[in-house]
Amino acid sequence: MPGPPAVTRPPAEPSAGHRTAAADAASGRPAPLAPHGDASATAAAAASPAADDTAAKPRPRAAGKVLRALRAHVGSIAGTIILVVVVWRLGTGVFVDGLRRIDGGTLVAAVGIGVLTTVVSAWRWCAVTRALGLRMPLGPAVADYYRALFLNAALPGGVLGDVDRAVRHGQSSGDMGRGVRAVVIERTAGQLVLAAVGVAVLLTMPSPVLEQTRRAAGVLALVTLGAVAIWAALRMGREPRPDRGGAGRVRAALVEARGALLNRDSGPAVLVSSVVVLAGYVAMFLLAARVAGSPAGPAALVPLALLALIAMSLPLNVGGWGPREGVTAWSFGAAGLGASQGLTVAVVYGVLSFAAALPGALVLVGRWYGSLRARRQSVTTEKYAPNDSTNPASSSFPFAADASEGRPITPESV
Repeated sequence: MPGPPAVTRPPAEPSAGHRTAAADAASGRPAPLAPHGDASATAAAAASPAADDTAAKPRPRAAGKVLRALRAHVGSIAGTIILVVVVWRLGTGVFVDGLRRIDGGTLVAAVGIGVLTTVVSAWRWCAVTRALGLRMPLGPAVADYYRALFLNAALPGGVLGDVDRAVRHGQSSGDMGRGVRAVVIERTAGQLVLAAVGVAVLLTMPSPVLEQTRRAAGVLALVTLGAVAIWAALRMGREPRPDRGGAGRVRAALVEARGALLNRDSGPAVLVSSVVVLAGYVAMFLLAARVAGSPAGPAALVPLALLALIAMSLPLNVGGWGPREGVTAWSFGAAGLGASQGLTVAVVYGVLSFAAALPGALVLVGRWYGSLRARRQSVTTEKYAPNDSTNPASSSFPFAADASEGRPITPESV
């Protein structure tokens, strides 16, 4: 007998995953990610060359961030390196010896000198501000200057306090550009007076860099004259071109600075105040030398003090520390007074300068407490203020009616 007819079964339909893979292979599209449990799909995705290329690519943003951070902190890094080299060569005992020599009377004298220099510096700032057409009372100027000095001494870089002072002045005056330029012009005036007096003293008084200063001054004068002659020749042979925006702004800023520094009203005040401030800094250095036990007299110490002040004006320090210690140690050693003696003087000067700036910490804490108290009072006032939404006439409810009408709310009235 013939057997039962054979049942012909259709071929097994591929699963959804296989259909998708086949369709993707036929169309040339990349296969989608497989579920977590699919081991073959996971292995294929792990072996994908695109993933390896993505992982192997460097991240330029991270490198750019590192470079920007290095450029922003190059001054602090340089100051740290200088300080480490000085300590490595002379040891830490010099620092300890300098700190031991400071007593209460020395700190009081340093604070007194700091009061003089800070008030006169604030007066110079007020004079520059008035010349630019802004208003700056002396009392707030002294408080802001103390705050800036403390931040300069406590933070790396040595200029962050002046940056904060410039921004705050610009915000309070309502003119950010003039407020910032007033601080820049005021600080530049002090640096110009320091450079002029320093070069004059170093050219005339005996110092370790007397011959080097004379040669450098001669070379600088020749280079300046040559540059001016070349600029004048190019200027005369060039056709006038339309002024560009950047050059116009720079020229306007220079004209504004010249008007603030050479004005009949503000010029004498800026010059006298800058000389008084410089004299106060030199007096602080002489005090530090006396405390450190230096046998040299004022005539021998003034050129060394100006060298240290010029080194401190460089933005390569950590709160003022770094180039000052290196230059003072070198200059004292070159003058025959001993490099260790010079480092001790620099350390004492740094501590006395920080003590003179400590009133700025009180200003900082007082203003922080005042702003915190004002914020709390504003929060309390808002919390207990009458709620306007309780008034029926001013309620924000969409079906509110005037209470004086005395009739119910109906759809027709709405």
